[in-house]
Formats: sequence, structure tokens, C-alpha cells
Amino acid sequence: MCAPAVSTRPSDIVEAPPELVAALAPPPPGPAVAFVLRLGHALHRHGTPAHRLEGLMMRVSERLGLEARFFSTPTSIFASFGPPEDLRTSLIRVEPGDMDLERLILLDLLADDVIQGRLSPTEGAHRVEDILARPPRYGPALQLLCWMLAGASAALLFGGGWKELAVSGVSSLAIGVLDLLTRKQPTTARVLEPVAAVLSAAFAGIAAHFFGPLHGEVATLAGLIVLLPGLTLTIAVNEVATRNLISGTSRLTHAALIFLQLGFGAALGSRVATVLPPVPTPSALPAATPPAVAVIALVVAGFAIAVLFRARPRDWGWIALAGAAAFMGARLGALLLGPQLGAFAGALLLGMGSNALARLRNRPAVTTVVPGLMLLVPGSVGFRSLASLLERDVVAGVDTAFSMLMVAVALAAGLLSANAIMPSRKVL
Repeated sequence: MCAPAVSTRPSDIVEAPPELVAALAPPPPGPAVAFVLRLGHALHRHGTPAHRLEGLMMRVSERLGLEARFFSTPTSIFASFGPPEDLRTSLIRVEPGDMDLERLILLDLLADDVIQGRLSPTEGAHRVEDILARPPRYGPALQLLCWMLAGASAALLFGGGWKELAVSGVSSLAIGVLDLLTRKQPTTARVLEPVAAVLSAAFAGIAAHFFGPLHGEVATLAGLIVLLPGLTLTIAVNEVATRNLISGTSRLTHAALIFLQLGFGAALGSRVATVLPPVPTPSALPAATPPAVAVIALVVAGFAIAVLFRARPRDWGWIALAGAAAFMGARLGALLLGPQLGAFAGALLLGMGSNALARLRNRPAVTTVVPGLMLLVPGSVGFRSLASLLERDVVAGVDTAFSMLMVAVALAAGLLSANAIMPSRKVL
């Protein structure tokens, strides 16, 4: 039996509704659209928060004569071009990468060049790919050194002594090696946090057995300082405060999951100490760190953070200055006003100083805000909260968790207030 003939006359073809045709049509071609999409993808990959990413993409689109709308989440970007009745929408799936301050600065300068006509959008799109293809500025040896320095300096800033400094430095170095080995393997990179917590807690227990009593919590916490999601938590609260609710909620969930992974790993690693003969535990932390040593630890921590965030060497001095000012301001504010208002004062001082410097140098404020914020974020408070919960001290755990959330809110409020008092010419 022959199949019925199919008519191809125009009158016999069922036409789709106009709104469906518009929704399924590809984005309008053009170098301006291509540049905006590639720029947004590159910025997202290197840690730009949703409100700043959408703001910069909107600013570039307006200057290029595009009618556009953007929506960003931690793993995707939706970009619509055209009038509301005839939108063309693109979806970009993004795998979040590490914070790279140098590339963010180069991308911001590139956006200025295209906006001011020094480069065409086509040239700008190619230049985005060139920036992403640049080799890392710092080699593995320097990065590992900075992992170790970050852990050692954090031990001093947390009130530990020389034993805690040595143990946290070694454990942070081991975690840095593990990070470099698993960075290009997504399946193994996803278990970095619990494995790192196991290593840090186990090192602390073994060191206490062989080298005398030490504060295991300080050594464990300082060894994990680079992995603590305090910055993610603060960015999430900031996004919620700027009405980017989906992105902020997603980051809050991610930060909570990392805290749980670290807490589980630390609890598992601390079991190593139970198979060894017991050692006496010091009843109190060592004597307060001398001011000169604290200042040196602060400078070293700023240098390590600058390298780990891939800042340019010319920005190291500004980063160290911003971090020291924020840390000292937060400590002084905590003594006078309490920890939450102290965090607000530190963030306010950091934000105003960074915005003023950004206006003076015509560079993004993120260059100094992000590293400075790392010295204020409440990651250590969250870790202590989880440790209390794992030890079944529910009251202390909940109280500490609430303090962590309040510190994060205070930091976000300080940054928002700084942007209102001293606006920056840059979106980033």
C-alpha cells in the first residue's frame, strides 16, 4: 500500500503562532551581541557576583545601542535582546571558576575600549578569547607557598602559637597540593573540601601526639582557611540584599553545603587522634599575639590572598593596605561596638577606601574589595558553629551560627553603605 502523498502547497502548511516563532528564533546576529555574550561569560567564570555582572552587561549593551535584559545565576546567564514583543534569548551554561582579579581588570578595561570606540565589537570579542587564553601569571610553586603562608598567618591571627602555626602551614600546603592535582578533574575536585578537612584534622591530632599539646581547633581551622566559604556567604547575602534572590539563595545553599562537608571531614579526621595514646589538651590559648607579630601575619596573609586570587604584582601594595585597614577597623569596631557592628565598620571602611581608590586609578574596586573582605568574612565562625553541633552542643552551635549570619549581614550592609556614600565610577 502506497503512503499518502504529502502536500507542500503553502496553503496546506500549518503556520506556527507569531509569538512561538519569535521565541524559537535565534538571537539577532551581530558583533555587538557576540561581544556582550562573550564578555558576560568570561566575567561569570571568574567570580563576578550577579548584581555586578548584570550591571556591567547592561551598561555595555546600552552604550552599543542594544536593547537587552539579563538574568544571572551561579551556573548560568540568560540574555534577551530586542523589544519585549520580539525577544531573542540566549542561555549560557557556566561552570564557575576561580577568582582571577587580573583577568577581571583586563575584561573591564576591554569593555571600556569597546564602549569608547577604541576597539570594534568584533575585535573586542576576539580580545576576550585572548584574555581567557592567557597562561596563569603565577606558577604552582608560588601558589603552594601562598597556601602555606595563608594557613600559617591565619593561625597567628586566630590566637594560636608557634605549634599551631607550623601544623596549619603544613596541612594547608598539603591541601594546596591536593587542589592542584584535582583541579582539572571535576569528579575528584568535588570531594576536595571533605578530604581537606580530614587531612587538616588528622594532622592536628598527630602533631599533638608527637610534638606536645596544641589547640587542635585552631590548627584545623587555620589549615582550612583558604577553603572556608565565608566569601561565598558574604556575596550571597549581598546578592539577596540587592534583590538577586535566586542567585543569592543558590550561593547560600552552596556555602551551607561546603560548611557541612568541612565539618564532616573534620569530625572524621579527628577520629585519628582516638587511636593514639591521649595527650593533655591546653586549657587556654597561648598568650596574646604581640602586635608586631600580628601586623606581620596580616601583611603575609594579604600577600598570600593576592597571589591566590591572581592579582597583579602592581596591586599587591594596595591590597595589603586595604586588608590591613579593614582588619584593624573591624577589630577596633568590635572592641567598641561588638563583633557585628565591628564587621560593619570594617566593611564600610574597606568599601569607601576601595571606591575612592577606584575613582582615583580608574580601575575596578573589586581589586581591593575581594582580598580585603577575605580578612573579614565569617568562615571561621561558621566552622566553629558546625563543630559545636557535631559535638552535640546544640545551644552553642545555633548561637554561633546566628552570629555568623549576623556578621555576614553586617559585611553586606557595610559594603552597600559604602557604595551609597562613596560611589565608584566602575560597575565592578
